[in-house]
Amino acid sequence: MHASQKIEPRQDAILSPYDGSLVGHMPVCEEADIEQAILTAQKGFDMMRKLPRFVRADILERTADLIEARKDEFVRLIAAEAGKPLYDARGEISRSLLNLRGAAREARAFGGEEVPLDIDGAVFEYQTASADGSPLDLSKADLATLNGLGRRIGIARRFPIGPILAITPFNFPLNLVLHKLAPAFAVGNSVILKPAPQTPLTSRLLAEVLYEAGLPEEALTVVHCDVPLAEKLVRDDRIAMVTFTGSVPVGWHIKSLSGKKKVSLELGGNGAVVVSDDADIAFAAARCVRGGVVYGGQYCIGVQRIFVHEKVYDAFEKELVARVEACKVGNPMEEGVDVGPVIDERSAMRIESWINEAVEQGARVLTGGTRDKAVIAPTVLTDTKPDMKVEADEIFGPVVTLTKVKDADEGVRRAADSRFGLQGGFFTNDMKAAFRALEDWDVGALMINDVPIYRIDTMPFGGWKDSGLGREGTRYAMDSMTDIKLLVVNYG
Repeated sequence: MHASQKIEPRQDAILSPYDGSLVGHMPVCEEADIEQAILTAQKGFDMMRKLPRFVRADILERTADLIEARKDEFVRLIAAEAGKPLYDARGEISRSLLNLRGAAREARAFGGEEVPLDIDGAVFEYQTASADGSPLDLSKADLATLNGLGRRIGIARRFPIGPILAITPFNFPLNLVLHKLAPAFAVGNSVILKPAPQTPLTSRLLAEVLYEAGLPEEALTVVHCDVPLAEKLVRDDRIAMVTFTGSVPVGWHIKSLSGKKKVSLELGGNGAVVVSDDADIAFAAARCVRGGVVYGGQYCIGVQRIFVHEKVYDAFEKELVARVEACKVGNPMEEGVDVGPVIDERSAMRIESWINEAVEQGARVLTGGTRDKAVIAPTVLTDTKPDMKVEADEIFGPVVTLTKVKDADEGVRRAADSRFGLQGGFFTNDMKAAFRALEDWDVGALMINDVPIYRIDTMPFGGWKDSGLGREGTRYAMDSMTDIKLLVVNYG
């Protein structure tokens, strides 16, 4: 090869999980690209941290406007590379716009607070000197003396912490990326974005829109790279924080590699729903179907385990199965499809094996249970046990388990008996029971008369136990991506 010839970067073919058709190509980063990404992020941080609030806010608002103007393009790209039905892809766009505009609003107001310092007489006496520098004796001080003493004000200001590494999943290739980018830019950080290997094209399109909206190119670098290079980024001390959304094993592995830097982990779960005997059965069943099998069940807060009061179990089972069987399964690029493929055939084969293993161990299939390439038929299992994979682990597929319990208290106990704790759902009109459930059920959020899939993007979002650490949601993520410097001024 001639010395002047340029070596073209390796390209990954990004394929549709539904039919394997080509969606596009994405350049693969090599080791030199990773080093350059870190250097660029350091430069970008120096720029972003000094930008006025209104500039950062305006960039986020313009980005929202540009995405809204190109909505159909984003929708079809998300549907193609993630296998997400069009209805849900449109919903993701709506959430993304809320995310961006909410971060813009917060960027204008986010700062700090006064820390009161004159709150205790004995400490005030100990820490405050008289006008001549001698110790203060409050027992001899009248109001005039107190009025003439020095005053101190404490101001706790929040400052951006530095370059942030954002590692994101395939299931929300736009909105879960923005859960990290929008708050990071709002407070003045730069970001290195490592999107899921299955869905990098949406991240690349988002980056183009952000640059068009005025974001300095140094503030965001998208790296599509192999695992060893991603791990190198996690280890690098020049990165101030790693924020990860994805599977439980990978998340805790990242934590083990990260050293002293901040880490936020939004991991998975085996989301549970409890249905009491006073619930609206039709509504509860409809919401469980929405939360359990739509988009192939690929939600970290999706419905996986359903515990139903014995008095209403038969009616609920009939309603649930009928609604699951009414779901339209097929090509996610077609209007009206509820359930498309899972992200790849390997994942589908794993889900199928878990179903078969549960059946071998005594579970019964009420509907579904079959696979066609990467498409798993929406499935309802019953007679499952807590130690079966379909209950104990995160299935991340269109499969729910249905269990009869003697009362709602037993349902809450069964739901809470898990190594996960992301979100839960409880259908009941007994508010005493609802509040008691929150005390005993260790989840990041409990939805009363709804399913755990419910999420508004300004909510504090995160889990207990193996479901992660830290909280996302606009303001909460901004807190985690900043740190406090306290200024104390004696102005007497």
